[in-house]
Amino acid sequence: MPATVHASPSYQNLEQLEQLAKGRLSDMAFQYIVGGAEDEVTLRANRAAYHDYRFMPRVLRDVSDVRLGTTALGTKIAFPAIVAPTGFHQLCHPEGEVATAQGASDGGTIFTASTIANCSLEDIAKGSEGPKWFQLYVFRDRSVTESLVKRAKKAGYKALVLTVDLPVHGRRERDMRTGFHLPKGLTMGNFPAGPLASRSGGDSSLKTFVAEQFDPSVTWEDVKWLRKVSGLPVVVKGVLHPEDAALAVQHGVDGLVVSNHGGRQLDHTVATLDALPAVVDAVDGKCEVFLDGGVRRGTDVLKAVALGARAVLVGRPVLWGLSLGGRRGVAGVLDHLRNEVRTSLQILGAPGIDELDMSYLVPQPSGKP
Repeated sequence: MPATVHASPSYQNLEQLEQLAKGRLSDMAFQYIVGGAEDEVTLRANRAAYHDYRFMPRVLRDVSDVRLGTTALGTKIAFPAIVAPTGFHQLCHPEGEVATAQGASDGGTIFTASTIANCSLEDIAKGSEGPKWFQLYVFRDRSVTESLVKRAKKAGYKALVLTVDLPVHGRRERDMRTGFHLPKGLTMGNFPAGPLASRSGGDSSLKTFVAEQFDPSVTWEDVKWLRKVSGLPVVVKGVLHPEDAALAVQHGVDGLVVSNHGGRQLDHTVATLDALPAVVDAVDGKCEVFLDGGVRRGTDVLKAVALGARAVLVGRPVLWGLSLGGRRGVAGVLDHLRNEVRTSLQILGAPGIDELDMSYLVPQPSGKP
């Protein structure tokens, strides 16, 4: 955990942030955030998939004041990007998730709090304005999940994001090499007492936490149960197969996140952008579709929206911004991405983000420069 907060350095693009942040973080923390599963093929594929589309711009259109704003489950956001759920923000900054949520609010978008945050969901809600969603897992002890749901609802979170692609912990070999653990003084803030409160002493402890607490027998019936006990909109995160997307609609979910857990679970999984069109077709407008994985440019946002995503979720770049400048660093990342979206939308000749569709894209066969 950094002892001091530094002014955020300047950068030209979000790709540069990773190396800037590397100089501020411990090697263990940096490798935990940047890494993926096994050979990290999926991690790289998520980014590479954006290069498989080219734009087909329109001209002589009035783009003097393009529309960037949209909604996510009825909540207005400044542009189609939401802060993704990621764990252990105090690895990056002393104020942790509270600072990230504040930066998201400053950036005009939704912050998604993780179950394994360092700050409790109540502290995040009290310390930040702006809309918030809460990400959760189904625990073996359903009372733990139900308690988290009730706490989130009481604290004012607007939706639940159920992560379904982590029945067991993926093989994250970078964490094995560094012996990832929570540094002394950091805990899982949503579990202030008892065996869930602190897990330190190596990557095996985090894997043990998942093995002991997360329920690998979860089915669609549990999604129905969650909708019933929460009374909140439910977004299912971790869907790639169109048949699962269709099942999600049948079970009444309000949204889906096309996600492979940032390449951190099953390696050699399809890239999220490649999976998006079939998922969009399968839901047929019956729920909102979001996407995460590899978003680094405003053009990435435009491509995802043109392929049918309501918005993208941004994870690692937000953490880089947090490590470099706390609240202001997070807001800076979102502002930078929004400015890239605006400029690219104007040059593309689209008066508004809501007008994007496949007519603005040309698939580029893999292997071409």
